[in-house]
Amino acid sequence: MTPSRHEDAALAGAIHYPITSTPAGPGCTHYTLRNAHDARVVISDRGATLVSWLAPDRYGRVADIMLGYPDAGGYERNPVFFGGLIGRWGNRIAGARFMLDGLDYRVDHNEGENHLHGGDTGFHLAMWQARVESGGLRLTHTSPEGDAGFPGTLQVAVFYSFDDNGCLSIDYTATSDAPTPINLTSHGYFNLNGGTGDIYDHILSIDADHYLAIDAQAIPTGIADVASSAFDFRQPAPIGPRLTWPDPQLALGNGFDHCFCLNPLRTGATSEHVLREAATVFDPGSGRRLTVATTEPGLQFYSGNYLAGIQGRGQTPYRKHDGFCLEAQAYPDQINGPHAEDVILRPGQIYRQTTTYTLGIQN
Repeated sequence: MTPSRHEDAALAGAIHYPITSTPAGPGCTHYTLRNAHDARVVISDRGATLVSWLAPDRYGRVADIMLGYPDAGGYERNPVFFGGLIGRWGNRIAGARFMLDGLDYRVDHNEGENHLHGGDTGFHLAMWQARVESGGLRLTHTSPEGDAGFPGTLQVAVFYSFDDNGCLSIDYTATSDAPTPINLTSHGYFNLNGGTGDIYDHILSIDADHYLAIDAQAIPTGIADVASSAFDFRQPAPIGPRLTWPDPQLALGNGFDHCFCLNPLRTGATSEHVLREAATVFDPGSGRRLTVATTEPGLQFYSGNYLAGIQGRGQTPYRKHDGFCLEAQAYPDQINGPHAEDVILRPGQIYRQTTTYTLGIQN
């Protein structure tokens, strides 16, 4: 697959530093991308996984802003999807089934009766082929016909680049030899204070007037207005106080585990594949500020509701709400909705998605 125009633009104006590789367990390699400020992003060829992001705070103290396992063994199972590249389908498919061109398909049901994050053998567990290129790291994976029950052989590539402005760009492409649903995303868990403590003081904003309400199985039931609800992050607000609001949707999700319907571009741009700023998160204690931009229509905000007891890189296990995810994607269960055709990749088409995470300091 040829680089997208986002890669071309990055290659044209960036200064690139050598990408180093380190063995990380049987058959597994970690690749380190760094910039001029010695910030470092570590990516594994297992699951095309974001393992670490080491960056300074406002005082120059370097810490890892991503949650993860203490060793490579944790990523062989990865029950909470730490940092994984998710596919073929990110988020949920109701009843683990869908209709496509008149045929009824059944896929892995790995969350009760529903399909979640690619099923039992999702992309986050696969060994990807890695290749260092000018400007970044390319990882490729072939998902065969029938993988997790999905039709068609899917060829997937993801290109990671990291620049001197602290921007980590994730550029996805895919092709298929038969019609198939596709919804790729990155499942990185962040904690901007350096992975110690909870995310309650993190201040979040999301450019969305609406979100998808869910049922008890986290399947969307319809579009809801964020106004006058715990889900209104159109103006920056601390995450912690919102988690205590008496909102039935928070009770259903055990916290935030909802897809926000990102507002359309306000620039008059007509191209569908245009980056727009979707969300920002600021940690007052460290001064770190994370900005998310994406070409996708949805952004899943997950407040780490089921982290309790997971052993991470620290001495003590993680607790509930010790990290957050902002996963750019299509809408959950969209393949079973009125806009299903938008998430079907057909032969001769190329799936494209670009999402960027930019980390800086705000005083």
